[in-house]
Amino acid sequence: MDTIKLDLVTPVRRLISTEVEELTAKAFEGEVEILPGHANYITLLNAGPLSFTDSGKKREVAVSGGFMEVSLDHGIRVMAESAEFAENIDVKRAESARERAERRISDFDPASQDTDITRAEAALKRALNRLKVAERADLGQ
Repeated sequence: MDTIKLDLVTPVRRLISTEVEELTAKAFEGEVEILPGHANYITLLNAGPLSFTDSGKKREVAVSGGFMEVSLDHGIRVMAESAEFAENIDVKRAESARERAERRISDFDPASQDTDITRAEAALKRALNRLKVAERADLGQ
């Protein structure tokens, strides 16, 4: 079976380096699928699930953004702002982050300027992504 090398790193650590059969990610321009032999490609990544098949097993990672480079020479390189395997997501912590972000957004008062609405919205997207990835893992998808 054909494979392509995947290196997934964050500013803190290398999450995985392996050979994969395929990869799907939420790119800036929409969902993209990468297969062995894919043309050279670079894109920004949005917060969303990144999934790949490794030795016939589907794995899913919650990625909060970053970028992805695909090259025939080096394979797939994902440089993520943060990334977490579905099985490692602390659902209670993600729920708390979602609730905090929702409160900050609902309490937003443009006159007070106390809340950075852009940061609150980004935090909400990250929390929802983590919860979605964890839930899909629990459902076996």
